[in-house]
Amino acid sequence: MTLKSLILILMSGVLVNNYVLQRFLGICPFLGVSKKFQQASGMGIAVTFVMLCATAVTWPIQTYILGEKLAYLQTIVFILVIAALVQFVELVLKKFIPALHASLGVYLPLITTNCAVLGVTINNITDGYNFLESMVSSLGVGLGFLLAMVLFAGVRSKIDNSAPPKCLQGLPVTLIAAAIVSLSFYGFAGVVENLLK
Repeated sequence: MTLKSLILILMSGVLVNNYVLQRFLGICPFLGVSKKFQQASGMGIAVTFVMLCATAVTWPIQTYILGEKLAYLQTIVFILVIAALVQFVELVLKKFIPALHASLGVYLPLITTNCAVLGVTINNITDGYNFLESMVSSLGVGLGFLLAMVLFAGVRSKIDNSAPPKCLQGLPVTLIAAAIVSLSFYGFAGVVENLLK
């Protein structure tokens, strides 16, 4: 494990293998909370925090407790850990940042069912990452989620200020814009590997 490989894992999670725009995980908050920059950035930071905490807890559980013999319990245990962490984040936001808690509304508890959080914890195990690589991967995926949310919040603010045809207003133009933003990330496919050569 070298610094170069850690940077590659980080940049891959942010740009190349962006969970929202490339793997299409975490679409619900991506479409639901990306109307305003403050909400989008708050959700992105909360999801990143939950991803890091979930990885820090689930990797040792999988490695030292579940192992090969109890691997069939992985999904259930990981979901329980993520649910507990989301409750913790919700309590912290409610106490210290009530405005953000109120603006996120129902989407904050939905982090529990955000498949991007569960996906990163399981993929870190299946990719064979050690603890440090798993944490770097989760940070990259979380920052990629945050980047996608913030970029799409900017795109949606431009859409709201424009006048799309009546048949495209609302969800159709939002999905078209999401597809265009997603296509733009395909350009990073070979860039990260070439930069580190």
